[in-house]
Amino acid sequence: MTPAPTLRKEVRSLTRLAAPVVVTQIGYMLTGFVDTAMLGHYSTTDMSAAGLGNLWMMVFQVFAMGVLFGIDPIVSQAHGAKRGERAGLALQQGLVLTIPVGLLTALSWLFTERGLILIGQDPGLAPLAERYALLNLPGLLPFFVFIVLRSYLQGREIVRPAMWLMLAANVFNFFANWVLVFGELGVPELGLAGSAIATSLSRTLMCIALALWIVKGKLHVGAWSGWTRRAFERKGLRAVLGLGLPTGFQMSFEIWAFLIIATWAGWLGDLPLATHIVVIQLASLTYMVPLGISIGATTRMGNLIGADEPQAAQRSAWAAFAMGAAVMLTIGASFWIFRDSLPRLISNDPAVLAAATALIPIAAAFQLSDGTQCVGSGILRGMGRTRPAAFFNLFAYYVLALPVAWFLAFRAELGVHGLWWGLFAGLTTAALLLLAYVKTRGPAHVDARVLADAS
Repeated sequence: MTPAPTLRKEVRSLTRLAAPVVVTQIGYMLTGFVDTAMLGHYSTTDMSAAGLGNLWMMVFQVFAMGVLFGIDPIVSQAHGAKRGERAGLALQQGLVLTIPVGLLTALSWLFTERGLILIGQDPGLAPLAERYALLNLPGLLPFFVFIVLRSYLQGREIVRPAMWLMLAANVFNFFANWVLVFGELGVPELGLAGSAIATSLSRTLMCIALALWIVKGKLHVGAWSGWTRRAFERKGLRAVLGLGLPTGFQMSFEIWAFLIIATWAGWLGDLPLATHIVVIQLASLTYMVPLGISIGATTRMGNLIGADEPQAAQRSAWAAFAMGAAVMLTIGASFWIFRDSLPRLISNDPAVLAAATALIPIAAAFQLSDGTQCVGSGILRGMGRTRPAAFFNLFAYYVLALPVAWFLAFRAELGVHGLWWGLFAGLTTAALLLLAYVKTRGPAHVDARVLADAS
């Protein structure tokens, strides 16, 4: 066992992992942000339809991503234990799972219109939202393959290829949106459809490019030893699902709560819905920063636990929490200071801008809690303890946040502001529960059992 690193060294190690991942996550979020912003300057109706379409798509896509994240603790702990062949096998198992996961997700997107109408959304927007979802289908499986390849590389501390490709994909997506939405360079003006086509194309190209980078750059050397029948064995796939399904539920409980909040915003009227969409886009974009730190923490936890350094892993967990808190306090302050100008990045509707400016201070208030619960979830995922995070989110959102949001919005008549104060309550509760868990049952109390169970 090697000596535990100092806290300062641990922060440097986490930063080295997290910084490129933060850029990657911001790039991922920017694809949807660019879609919304482009459409917001094209048509408020198209922007709202894309926002609803993205919410419905994300309900199922996030769960699928969580399932595929089941390879994260296996790859990272295998890398820490210097068992490259086990990391390669986890990659194969993840790729196998993209097929059923992708098919089930695609099936759910076919019901976008009916689903949105069922939950009380505008029947005039629902068909447009479904069209947007269906035109995104060609990029779905390539995106899932990209997620698995990226997880494999991150677990082995290789984080820059995904970053550079995500940046390139965003340049392509911005250009393609500009051309296809507004009908530039002689291309027909496609509006909503053009935005969806641009995103689907960028995801497909991103997947192909990362696969080629891995092969040409020999990033598989030391882990990948060719396809094996073990990739299809039920025991190994069950081990991945045993880690991935709770992660999928943990992530989904959060996104489903946000979908319910968006649904209630739609019940309040067109202006509250558009306001919610603008502010949630801003908050979702900044959320990518703690999410990058969270993913870096997942890798670092797994590497240190796999290397049999539990005390160093515990120290790393506190360093990750500190980094997340510092970043989100800064972002919260920026939201407050620039609350008048930030909404203009997405919309030019005067009524929407005024309402969004009034709502942003609440988003600023919950940045610290949002970052803390995000980082905490990543720490538990790296430990291989994915079930507690799922239970924490179930309690925080469905026992606390949603009832509070409903009461404040509809009984206390605070409208969309009440919905967001409910979210604040849920995020803060989840953050406190995760902090308590890491303190009492954190990395210092686990071993590399995940590898034994998954072998």
